[in-house]
Amino acid sequence: MTTVTDTPHITVPAADEIVDRVRELQPLLAKNSAQGEADRRVVEESITALTEAGAFKIAQPRRYGGYETSMRTMLDVSAAVGAADGGTAWVVTLCNVCAWLTGLFPEQAQDEVWATTPDAKVSGVLSPTAEAVKVDGGFKVTGRWYYNSGSWHASWAVLGIPITNADGDVVDQGLALIPRADLGFEETWFVAGMRSSGSNCLIATDVFVPDHRIMPVPAAIGGNYATEHTDEVLYRSAFVPLLSLVLAGPQLGMGRKALELVTAKADTKAIAYTFYTAQSDSVAFQLQIAEAAMLIDTAHLHAYRAADDIDSAAVAGVYPDELTRTRVRADTGWVLDHITKAINILISAHGAGSFGENNPLQRIWRDSNVAARHAVTLPAVNYEVYGKALLGRDDQITPLI
Repeated sequence: MTTVTDTPHITVPAADEIVDRVRELQPLLAKNSAQGEADRRVVEESITALTEAGAFKIAQPRRYGGYETSMRTMLDVSAAVGAADGGTAWVVTLCNVCAWLTGLFPEQAQDEVWATTPDAKVSGVLSPTAEAVKVDGGFKVTGRWYYNSGSWHASWAVLGIPITNADGDVVDQGLALIPRADLGFEETWFVAGMRSSGSNCLIATDVFVPDHRIMPVPAAIGGNYATEHTDEVLYRSAFVPLLSLVLAGPQLGMGRKALELVTAKADTKAIAYTFYTAQSDSVAFQLQIAEAAMLIDTAHLHAYRAADDIDSAAVAGVYPDELTRTRVRADTGWVLDHITKAINILISAHGAGSFGENNPLQRIWRDSNVAARHAVTLPAVNYEVYGKALLGRDDQITPLI
């Protein structure tokens, strides 16, 4: 087996440089967005360009040539892609966060993913929609996992499983790291938005997964990870807060892009059935633009506060307390809540032309609204989780804190 010591030294670019590389690709990503929707997968030209720019390396350990950056960088890279195309941003985001998950596994498992294939991408689903039978040295896993974003491009997957004992009783919950070659595949992603994310179903039938490629989830929620490299700061980040907040990244980019598109047209677009020959002359329109901009700014402030809390705790080697972790979930819900409200305002202010098939605003509106319904980021659920923590209640509605 090739070991990581064979990997050549990689110079890690600064976070700003990585984001700048992605911004340079925005015209290409935007050009391919309609084709990606039609194909229900991101165009390979976009995947190749983003891979060459290092967009998939930001959460990979440096031992394998990755950049091993930070929560804040993960947000900024996702936002930069999202400003060009929401579906592509979702694939970049999910592959990166699954790379982060892989970095929490023991080194033996990480070697199997990256030692000989440093550009390997990983998709994943946390829900344990499977059966696992304990056998000598591991588990035999059978199951179906829907919503594997990036499934067209990944060569590995992290998939939720129940952990059973020799009697077949479920005693824990885990994540199994499985080669894509061992998994079946079914196209099930037929949706209104985020169409190009390729969030299809992966299928396991009696697949053997060795013990070193199983990670207990409850232990991870408490900050106990299997990686031997406890000096690697990024892989000390809080489990659920990072898994939740990372999904806000594409929204930040889509919100900014919607504001840019609407304001760019305001001096030349009339308001139909009024005397206004330019939207920008209308005080009502000015108020709508200001409100949308403030909502987007507020979303960024909450996202960055949460990212800073995750990053600073990881640097200090401190695992955030429950109140902070629930607040990050609430921050994430706040971001989605405010971005979707802002986009709705901008769509209304811009007018019915927003929904033209060739108008990128309609894709942003659809992508943002579909992405905002991810179960881990639902604002109402996340506010309830935070509210219970603020009140010191012991009747939380989810273990994912």
